[in-house]
Amino acid sequence: MVLCWFLLSFLFNNLNAHNDFFSSIGQMTDLLYTEKDLVTLLKEYIKQEENRIEQVKEWADKLDSLTNTATQDPEGFLGHPVNAFKLMKRLNSEWADLESLVLKDTTNGFISNLTVQRQFFPTDEDQTGAAKALLRLQDTYQLSANTISNGDLPGVVHKSRMTVEDCYELGKIAYSEADYYHTELWMAQALTQLDEGEESTIDKVTVMDYLSYAIYQQGELERALELTKRMLKLDPNHHRANGNLKYFEFQLEKQRKTEAEKEEGKKTEKKVLDKRDAQYKRSKDLLPERKKYEMLCRGEGVKLTPRRESRLFCRYFDNGRNPRLLMAPVKQEDEWDRPHIVRYHDIISDSEIMTVKEIAKPRLKRATVHDPTTGKLTTAQYRVSKSAWLSAYEHSTIANINQRIEDITGLEVDTAEELQVANYGVGGQYEPHFDFGRKDEPDAFKELGTGNRIATWLFYMSDVSAGGATVFPNVGAAVWPKKGTAVFWYNLFASGEGDYSTRHAACPVLVGNKWVSNKWIHERGQEFRRPCGLTEIE
Repeated sequence: MVLCWFLLSFLFNNLNAHNDFFSSIGQMTDLLYTEKDLVTLLKEYIKQEENRIEQVKEWADKLDSLTNTATQDPEGFLGHPVNAFKLMKRLNSEWADLESLVLKDTTNGFISNLTVQRQFFPTDEDQTGAAKALLRLQDTYQLSANTISNGDLPGVVHKSRMTVEDCYELGKIAYSEADYYHTELWMAQALTQLDEGEESTIDKVTVMDYLSYAIYQQGELERALELTKRMLKLDPNHHRANGNLKYFEFQLEKQRKTEAEKEEGKKTEKKVLDKRDAQYKRSKDLLPERKKYEMLCRGEGVKLTPRRESRLFCRYFDNGRNPRLLMAPVKQEDEWDRPHIVRYHDIISDSEIMTVKEIAKPRLKRATVHDPTTGKLTTAQYRVSKSAWLSAYEHSTIANINQRIEDITGLEVDTAEELQVANYGVGGQYEPHFDFGRKDEPDAFKELGTGNRIATWLFYMSDVSAGGATVFPNVGAAVWPKKGTAVFWYNLFASGEGDYSTRHAACPVLVGNKWVSNKWIHERGQEFRRPCGLTEIE
């Protein structure tokens, strides 16, 4: 027990530095080992309890046999001096020993361990973050609640089904955020599973209470009324349901009275809306960025015309006979034409990836973004991942990676930012953003003193079973993660003006664990490596 306590104390002291577990799958893996250790302790406690109960049982069985014999002829039994002595001994001391055994508390060790460890457990914020991630995945990839509940996701290895309690909890979290759309979806799923006979501590009335209110909040009075009536069949004395029944009936009658008066007006309005909707569908340019982003994440991107596609090539690249690349040119593939996005294959080895991850993992912290107002780094809800910054002097592998980026791009990396390693969490994403500072953000990188971000180099350090693409909503490009590859693009034109077509996003990870690392290369030091263009968009 002392050894277990020492090991767990050491483990949790390491975990103490972590928070926002939901934002990094890499760090969440530690929690699995933590839970495994807790199960080991729990089994040890159960074993101790079983041993204690077995001792009590043996004592009871022995005395049951003895007293049965003794009570058949009490005087004769006690006539034996040894029996008389043993009776005195049992009642004076042995029953006291039994009392101590029965009262012995074996929970102290387990409970004290658990109490200490709980302070390092995921918080309500983690649970809410993971729940919101599921809802985000549901929307982005257009998944039904039933599909998620059954665990029928693409590329899954460890299929897991959600219980009624799981669905109910997800619905409650959505409800607490006044998200009645998702509240309805998940309470309806919980009710469906209850109707199918799944056993649960959650009853139908409780689920329907949330469900009817969520439906009402979305303006569907008839459905809310129907569900309330069903509730009252199960629990005729339900106070809130009885009140809601009267209210819904009153509101529905009121709605029906005004409906007839507005019918003609609605028909005219519907014709206008239908016309607008058709025009909206005809023009993809009118799609809001969020819709474009989600479509690209689902693989519904813009397809290049045959003419544009014919301009994309694969080649062996030595960057103008760079000495380090002459004997081993790299495999370069054009991913997109405008902006020009290239992918390099087999550009980082498995051993290098392992080294980078080993250095970064203990230092992962919630990823930050540049605040355009203050110019400082801050956390943001639209970026769900954890990151760490690695310097070239820390390990030769980092130095080698930096040199490789310089050799291939021809750009100076001494003025670049450190290598940023990122691990995405549950539904991890980075919503559409620019890497470069815009004109309305003059102080975006002022503190670095190296100018704007001229280019982005992005390593993919893991394969992702589903989701996790890097997408460019303004142009319709989607680049999918492939372990050992890297993509590169310029954020600025040669003139120094920002290329707004490079606005990009990291799609939510649907299934898998996404590790990336990136190098943001800055303007300073590139004066003779990438001379200024003569036109604004050259």
